[in-house]
Amino acid sequence: MRIGVYPGTFDPVTLGHMDIIRRGAKLVDKLVIGVATNPSKSPMFTLAERKHQVLREVEGIANVDVVEFDALLMHFAEKQGASVIVRGLRAVADFEYEFQMAGMNQQLNSRIETVFLMADVALQPIASKLVKEIAVYGGDVKKFVSPRIAADIVARVAEMGPRG
Repeated sequence: MRIGVYPGTFDPVTLGHMDIIRRGAKLVDKLVIGVATNPSKSPMFTLAERKHQVLREVEGIANVDVVEFDALLMHFAEKQGASVIVRGLRAVADFEYEFQMAGMNQQLNSRIETVFLMADVALQPIASKLVKEIAVYGGDVKKFVSPRIAADIVARVAEMGPRG
């Protein structure tokens, strides 16, 4: 069985992420979505909330599992039995970072390949960081996330209170 891992913080999961998930799931027998902690980021949603959101979004994609992780990616991939890491690329800046990460990961475990999927042209500008910023400043995020995720974001922004 060919197992792939698609890691990310998914804070929040966007239409761009979902595009990569749907396409990545076609390339492997099982795709494990690794919802990661990331000490360098300040997430809007907790790890449990992000996992729940991704689970809701992948309903109906039969060969996808969603798992939380707080470990080195290659250790997580090994634990999952993965032979492939799936990554999405939007722009040149993504490529530089992902190229470096793929090289480091190959040094850690050369048996696990990294596969890059180009984001759909219409979805390339979408970034979770920008979605959150738009929402915090009162903008409409419905073009970038599903209706359920948009509702989650609006609720969280309301909990955060007015900016000022």
